[in-house]
Amino acid sequence: MTPQIITVSQFLSIVNETLKYAFPEVIIEGEVSGFKVNQGKFVFFDLKDNDNVLSCFMMLHQLRLPIEDGMKVRVTGHAKVTKVSRFSLTVKAIEFAGEGELKRAMEILKQRLESEGLFSEARKRPLPPFPQRIGLITSGTSAAYADFIKIINARWGGIEILLADVTVQGPTAPDQLVGALEYFNQLSPPVDAVAMIRGGGSLEDLQAFSTEQVARAVASSRAPIIVGVGHEIDFSLADYAADLRAATPTDAARLIVPDRTEILARIDHRERRLTTGINQQIMQLQGRLERSVSLLGNYLRLPRERIQQHESALRLNLERLKALQSRTEQTIRSYNARMDLSFRYKLSRDSERLETLARLLHGYDPTAVLKRGYAIVRKDNRVIQSSDQVQKQDAVVIQLAKGSLEATVKETHS
Repeated sequence: MTPQIITVSQFLSIVNETLKYAFPEVIIEGEVSGFKVNQGKFVFFDLKDNDNVLSCFMMLHQLRLPIEDGMKVRVTGHAKVTKVSRFSLTVKAIEFAGEGELKRAMEILKQRLESEGLFSEARKRPLPPFPQRIGLITSGTSAAYADFIKIINARWGGIEILLADVTVQGPTAPDQLVGALEYFNQLSPPVDAVAMIRGGGSLEDLQAFSTEQVARAVASSRAPIIVGVGHEIDFSLADYAADLRAATPTDAARLIVPDRTEILARIDHRERRLTTGINQQIMQLQGRLERSVSLLGNYLRLPRERIQQHESALRLNLERLKALQSRTEQTIRSYNARMDLSFRYKLSRDSERLETLARLLHGYDPTAVLKRGYAIVRKDNRVIQSSDQVQKQDAVVIQLAKGSLEATVKETHS
């Protein structure tokens, strides 16, 4: 039988189809050697053991954590013969063969991102004190999710929580975490804060939160973000990039919302202090007003110039009293939502008392008395209160509401 003649390209295609059929996907462990990146997107390296070397190729965006020569890794991919007849492994994913290698890769990436200022304290923003909408990134079936919701409702409640249900470990986890952050960044209206959480696990289980793409996505979050991954001793690169790091998922819930009991106690304390302060000021002003009224009574018999001086002082005190009343009302309005009805009633009653005192003070105005038809009679600048104080033909001055009259006494009657 005459063998079939085929071209080189056809032969390589047959070989590659055979390899793809025989080994659709393999996982190979070895040591990295000759690592390099071409044109900013193509990754080439060799995978070797004690006896052999295997050429590997992958795209840079598939590299979740940095690798370097000497690292022991497990690569997932399929075999292929290139156009120049070179046997190569096209890599889909890389895992580190141990925690030591993973820590080494994380430290390399951490130093690089830190040198870019990605973890700088100057970039970090405070969480809002009273968030109304929270974006939550985690697995919706996890214990971390249940604990987070339980603590949020116990501490504050009434908060809208938008869940982005994602895979939190495995090869697809980084893309899902980044996609969830992009979703919250584009949401309108935006969330007040974002929480990214997951429960404990090994360093490899938490690896998705230490990839470069996740760290950069956390750092560029539109809303302030808190990350609580693993246990208190666990640290991920997302922790460093976040605005706030929580030791655990439950700690994240405690940090993102205030404690309702503590806030109410604080409001009650401030309300008592405000009430006491206002009452003290009102009592002081009331005392000053009473003293002013008493002094006014003592000076009613003095010349008009002295009366006008005290009248001016009283008006100034009255204006200050009204200004204080205005400031007091503004302060009360700002706390009105937290004040009870008894406090509002007391403040209203005290305001009425102040107005009553002001009207009483106005009633002592001597010019008002003159306007009602009364007059002040003087002889030699002394106020005449009895007809016995004057004699026939004495000259007197009669002060009216407007102007004065000079008169001569014709007769006197007891």
